[in-house]
Parts: sequence; structure tokens; C-alpha cells
Amino acid sequence: MIVYLDASALVKRYIAEAGSAEVGGLIAGADVVGTAVITRAEVAAALAKAARLGTLQRNEAEAALQVFRAEWPHLVRLQLTEVIAAQADALAWAHDLRGYEAVHLATARFWQDSLGEPLTLATFDRQLWHAAGPAGLTAWPADLEPHLGGP
Repeated sequence: MIVYLDASALVKRYIAEAGSAEVGGLIAGADVVGTAVITRAEVAAALAKAARLGTLQRNEAEAALQVFRAEWPHLVRLQLTEVIAAQADALAWAHDLRGYEAVHLATARFWQDSLGEPLTLATFDRQLWHAAGPAGLTAWPADLEPHLGGP
């Protein structure tokens, strides 16, 4: 199985919260795991926010960041190109997505088209999750609502 992780899914590997165990299992069961290069900044920002808000102690967030940085080279890191940015432009408008979510959707779709094989888009972002199917991708988890606590 080929898995594309957006930042909302990947950060769960480094912060223990609802969905973390499932993300770990998904990654362990994948043949290939990839993400967009923008995810690097998004995950670092999420860890910094967790420290700022007290969800994690500063030293815990720093340790999680170090593990993330050590694991980063093992991911397929997909570059943002003009072609992907143009697709993100269209997808943002069509699916009412925020900028980075549109970039993730366009990147995952580009990767799937390049590989010629289906891939699974892992996300805990409601709008991105709902846009995955119409964009030709399989969204994961199969049922997002239990992870988000309602509609």
C-alpha cells in the first residue's frame, strides 16, 4: 500500500492523541510513505504550538521534533512544482480548501498519477478528507467523524 500523509496525520506519529495508534499502524503496514515538502514546516509548527499551548512540555516537543527530523529522510518527499501549484489552485476553488490542504490534495493526486497505482491519502482535516474521493483518491481513515468528535 502506498500512503500519502498530510501534516494532520503525520503529526500524530509524534504527539500522542486520538488517532496516533492508527497512524502508527498505517505507516507500519505501508510499502511506501510520502508527503509534500511543506509538511516539514507544518509538523514543526504543530509541535511548537503544542509546546506553546502546554499540550506538550517544551522538552517533549523538542524531543518529538528531533525524532521527526531524524525520520524525515525516510519519507518520499514530493516537491511543489508549478504544475502542482496550478492543480492546487483549481482544487482549492472546487473543494473550498485552504491553501496547504489544496497543495496536499494536488500533490497526492500528482503522485498517484505518476505512479499509476492507487494511493491512500491519510488526513484528519475534514475538508481535505471529503475532497479526496471526488479527486480520485482513497481517504483514510475510513470514518473520520469518530476522530473529530462530531459533524
